[in-house]
Amino acid sequence: MGKEVKTLVNKKQNKGKYEVEFEGSELSSGVYIYSLFIEGIMVNTKKMVLVR
Repeated sequence: MGKEVKTLVNKKQNKGKYEVEFEGSELSSGVYIYSLFIEGIMVNTKKMVLVR
């Protein structure tokens, strides 16, 4: 459908490694697309399959 369903992090962070736990219990099974933005520029987009 092309709707944003969740934002995991939306704040400025210092350089380094970060981990974010995804809680998708309220979402349906299916294929989701997620993107990484740095300073407003999309740098990576991938697919994720959520299986219940």
